[in-house]
Amino acid sequence: MRLLYLVHDLSDSAVWRRVAMLERAGATVSVAGFDRGKGTPGGPAIRLGLTRDGKMRQRVMAVARAMTALGPALRHQTAPDAIIARNLEMLALARRARMLWRGPRPRLVYEVLDIHRMMLGEGRRARTLRRVERWLAQPVDLVLTSSPAFVRHYFDRYRPCAAPVRVVENKSFGADLPRAQLKEASTPPPLVIGWFGILRCAVSLDVLDRLTRHMPGRLRVDLRGRPAYDAIPDFDGRVAANPDLVFHGPFRNPEDLGAIYGAVHLAWAVDRFDAGENSDWLLPNRLYEGCLHGAVPIALAGTELTRLLAAEGIGIVLPDLAPETVAASLALDDPDRLARLRGAVANSPAERWAITRQDCDDLLCAIVQRPPARPRQMADTQEVLS
Repeated sequence: MRLLYLVHDLSDSAVWRRVAMLERAGATVSVAGFDRGKGTPGGPAIRLGLTRDGKMRQRVMAVARAMTALGPALRHQTAPDAIIARNLEMLALARRARMLWRGPRPRLVYEVLDIHRMMLGEGRRARTLRRVERWLAQPVDLVLTSSPAFVRHYFDRYRPCAAPVRVVENKSFGADLPRAQLKEASTPPPLVIGWFGILRCAVSLDVLDRLTRHMPGRLRVDLRGRPAYDAIPDFDGRVAANPDLVFHGPFRNPEDLGAIYGAVHLAWAVDRFDAGENSDWLLPNRLYEGCLHGAVPIALAGTELTRLLAAEGIGIVLPDLAPETVAASLALDDPDRLARLRGAVANSPAERWAITRQDCDDLLCAIVQRPPARPRQMADTQEVLS
């Protein structure tokens, strides 16, 4: 089974997690997409150009240039059985790519991992963009998204596509260590919160900065990943000015997940970058990574994330983000409560957070519209993958 995966950011680890899932199900995956100038691709890829975060006009121009370069770039590729377009800009290229080979058209899959604020509301720009999306999505056979809230609040409301929508959560690889053997974070104080991944939420940085200043020496925040300087231009200065905010730089995903989450007590999963919209609807990567490796997730009330935490019986839910409220919600002076919170996460099934072999097989079958193979024994289908 041959797949062509068109992606907006070749350095995004989530792209390569998806590639790994499909390859483990038996597919041959060719990847083509744009560099963001922030890192190296996680595997072999065809580069279609350079784009920048937050520069929508520049990205549109890059896609227009790639339209003419797509044929030469893919001329040595065997016709795929399906093309997966990750995000709207890549859907435009995917429609063009479907015309490059003779014979039956490849199936077209539209992968939507975030709902951009420009797509929402009843303003002229939002309505125009949704009309463009609706036109581009006419030949789409399947939509993939990562949260049930995206289906309720966007796909069911605006009907941008007639194709069926499938939710594939952002589960993690990296389950190669038995969870009982994961490194235990030191006994507080300080209580250690980990905020890992794309660091783009200025509200979160402000809350964590004020919180640690409110209780110096009792709370530390470890930050790892890639700061989004277009969203938090003063990130470096804020961190440098606070000894209890410690930025450790990028990390390898999934290779470093056990070590970095095993060294913290709690995982900050609050996102207010698109408050009231995308931030309230998403189920972030850091939820699955943290829970798989024993860190207690922290979420804000009223979000899709808190619905999931309530269903699983885990985590800390903040009523609001006032520093005194956050401080009262944490287990700063109650080691027994902290132990119970960590125990609840540790006792949750690993396959709830980790990608299983059945997840990989089911995803590929949905993409190529192939009936699932007869299930293996339960021990095989629920095998978590490292």
